[in-house]
Amino acid sequence: MKKLAVLTVLSGLMFISSISAQPPADTVVYLLTCGPGTATYSIYGHSALRIVVNGGESDQVCNWGVFDFSTKHFAWKFAKGKLDYMLGINPYNSFLEEYSSEGRWVQSQRINLSGPQKAVLIELINENLKPENRKYRYDFFYDNCATRIRDLLEKAGGEKLIYPPLLEEKKVPSFRQKIGEYQLRFPWLDFGIDLLIGTPGDKKAGFRDRMFLPIDLRSGLNELLLISGNKRIPLLSNPETILEATVPQPDPSPLSSPLIVFSLVLIIIIILSSVIRERIPNNIMDRVIFFIYSLLAVLLIFTGFFSEHKQLHMNLNIIWLSPFVIICLLSLFREKPAVIWFRIVFSLSLVFLVISFFVPRATNNAFVPLVILLMVRSSVRAGFSWNPLSMSHLT
Repeated sequence: MKKLAVLTVLSGLMFISSISAQPPADTVVYLLTCGPGTATYSIYGHSALRIVVNGGESDQVCNWGVFDFSTKHFAWKFAKGKLDYMLGINPYNSFLEEYSSEGRWVQSQRINLSGPQKAVLIELINENLKPENRKYRYDFFYDNCATRIRDLLEKAGGEKLIYPPLLEEKKVPSFRQKIGEYQLRFPWLDFGIDLLIGTPGDKKAGFRDRMFLPIDLRSGLNELLLISGNKRIPLLSNPETILEATVPQPDPSPLSSPLIVFSLVLIIIIILSSVIRERIPNNIMDRVIFFIYSLLAVLLIFTGFFSEHKQLHMNLNIIWLSPFVIICLLSLFREKPAVIWFRIVFSLSLVFLVISFFVPRATNNAFVPLVILLMVRSSVRAGFSWNPLSMSHLT
């Protein structure tokens, strides 16, 4: 990250020196909204501020979405929720080149701030550029590249920035539903994120909350007004498309649907459970199945209790991917597995299915065949008299 830090510090110092000496009337500020990309971190789009001084003498982009993959222990810090993002300053042309190479669209809208309001905004950005303020702890829902811009514009506009009247919405989407709109093109990613996000993701996202997503930030700011003299003017001017999208859309296929894949796996397991009646093949099958489920259980224990990502806490999926699954796996390596643990796993899985029926929005449909599969194999080991596939009937 050293190289990146040096470049951003130097560009930040140049930025401060170029705009601090200029009167606000010579400064024009634009909101840049960038379309979704194909990389995991880019599918939700991006927001940045473009600041032009003296008709182009200085043309820089303030970007609060800077991070570096070469950061030491990057993956571990990201998983723990301890990865810092930072404010970077890039020449406008360089910024566009990056998005052009990724085939992503970019739209620009002039922000209609008055001279004093632009002066406040510049002062706030300069404050953000100080070494002690440049980095910030990233929070996907509440503190990211989009919310930082929203907050700065609110402070710059002050009491003259007017939000629309709060109307009662018939269906207020949750944070999970909002990000789900961007994950539709990536069903496996959608499955993984739904697996990891806990109940904080099911909190309702109001008008201002939805601005954590760049495209929703643009939509929300388009509804804001500024008091200018005796008039009320739009905060943003009409959008201008700078780059057109050229990102190819992924081709849907049966294997792109986790629900279809897991349903096929469930059918195969049920058939194998009916056909294979020898103890050794069943032991091998269950050890493989419970090993996979145990890995998922360990993942949920880590994200739910040890990660600082608050969105991953209080995860209902830990009901069926509980620590008891791990105990079941260990039990399978004993001469006589204890049926009590498998009965607990079966019961918890049944409880989760009931919860899913009453709270469908909080679960992914692809979870259903996985939960049923776990119920099938745990019931085989649980010694239930009603189950014709019980291990007690094996040869």
